[in-house]
Amino acid sequence: MTLWPKSVRSHVKTGHDREIIAAYPFRSAAPTSLWASLIDGASQNLAFAGYTNYFLWQQHPRLGARLKAKADAGARIRFLVGDPESDVTRKREEVEGVPLTVSTRIKITLDALEKMGECRGVEARFSDQHIALSVFQFDDQMLVTPHIASLLGDESPMLHLRRLEDDGLYDRFAGHVTALWESSRPIEL
Repeated sequence: MTLWPKSVRSHVKTGHDREIIAAYPFRSAAPTSLWASLIDGASQNLAFAGYTNYFLWQQHPRLGARLKAKADAGARIRFLVGDPESDVTRKREEVEGVPLTVSTRIKITLDALEKMGECRGVEARFSDQHIALSVFQFDDQMLVTPHIASLLGDESPMLHLRRLEDDGLYDRFAGHVTALWESSRPIEL
């Protein structure tokens, strides 16, 4: 016996895909207001596991002050970036072949974090294991960008997810960030 006719099942998400709120063919196709609402709406856990995280500082005015206020209110904020001196970073720079190098973009993020000053609740670490996948976590929502070959991050697709079940898409990507964090090297800001 089928409770949901095929026509309804084809228009209503009933499986694991219901955690997908939206899909964008390019990260840059997602409105800046989406990022702002996720950043501003999160109060407990924010993780920025992008290899450079560079674009955040360019697109969000006063991001450092906004994050510092969240940390002061008790939020845990983590930045996972690539090591600007690593072989992985150098190889990626060769692939991209653009004037604003990967190492420079990482250093812009490190500089912005340093300008925030010492702030309990804000941590940063180096990892080269997430070169092909960026995960940005905002409490029970996240944005995930699987990077495509030689394209820049903003040219790769992005998924907007909301946690709805145990071991669903959200939990799988959150586990990925946790594993990367645990194997990464602390950065002294």
